[in-house]
Parts: sequence; structure tokens; C-alpha cells
Amino acid sequence: MKTMKISMFSLLLVMLTSCSIIRQGEVGVKRKIGKLNNNVITPGAVWYNPLISTIIKMPIRTMNMEISTNLPSKEGLNVSAVISILYRIQPDKAPSIIETIGVGNEVNVISSVFRSAAADVCSRFFAKDMHSAQRAAIEKEITDQMSKILLARGFDIEAVLLKNIQLPTGLARAVEE
Repeated sequence: MKTMKISMFSLLLVMLTSCSIIRQGEVGVKRKIGKLNNNVITPGAVWYNPLISTIIKMPIRTMNMEISTNLPSKEGLNVSAVISILYRIQPDKAPSIIETIGVGNEVNVISSVFRSAAADVCSRFFAKDMHSAQRAAIEKEITDQMSKILLARGFDIEAVLLKNIQLPTGLARAVEE
């Protein structure tokens, strides 16, 4: 009688832990005995064997990464800036991203590509352009350059936004005067 209760409790425990819920704005990928399944699990309930499988969840909604950095200008000045990068993961590329980059490590890849693209693009513009109507052109060029590299890896770069531009004090004073 006692062993039957223990068996029933164990069966109930396994059944309760063998369901995962994939919410809106995320996808799941099943890992079975260490091997990733290439099928992407869409929102809803998914049943799996918890003894040999796990469900890895990845967000596919738009994410915001904020970076504070110094951007080089055409005249050799360093312009301090806060930049927002809006990106999202392509749902069908989730298994590849998990395998090659890892869960939560996309920040390292995107920020490295951003720093390279931003330095390349901003070095072609004057510091005052980053604070003027040229700002939109700079944002678009950085976005395009990042997309060329990251689209194949499974990331959609929606926008790069130059939010807070701090010109060097001497240049800021000259612009104000």
C-alpha cells in the first residue's frame, strides 16, 4: 500500500513537470539527451519527458539594448553617446542561435558588431553632424551595416537610436556661440 502511494506520487510528479508553457513573444527548442531539435516550438503547451529532455525558451519580441560609448568623429574628436539598439531574434533561427551563441549571449555578439559598425560610420561624419539633421542618416547607416552581418546569424536589427549625444566641451561651446 505504501509503495503504491509512493509510485502514484512519483507518477504525478513526473506528469506535472513534463509540461512547459511557451508564452506569446517567445519560442521553444527541445533538447533531448543533449541534442537540439531543429523544430521550433510555437506558443502553447508542450509535453516532454523531463528525464531526458528540456525545453529552452527564447524571446522573439523586440528587445532594447542600451550602450554608452565614445564615438570617433571625422575630425578625430570623441563624442560621448548613449545608443539604443532595437533587435529581435528570428524565430526559425532560434536553434542555430542556441547552438552557436547560447541563450542570453546575444548581447555580446550584437554589441561587438555595433561597436565596429558605429566606429566605421561615425568616423565619416563631423561631430556636429551627430547632433544635427545628419543624425538620422548616421542611425540608418549603422543599422544597415549591422544588418548585413547579423541577419544571417538570426537577428533582425530594427533600429539604432542615438539618444544622448555629448559633444566635446570646446565644440559644444563653439556651436552654442
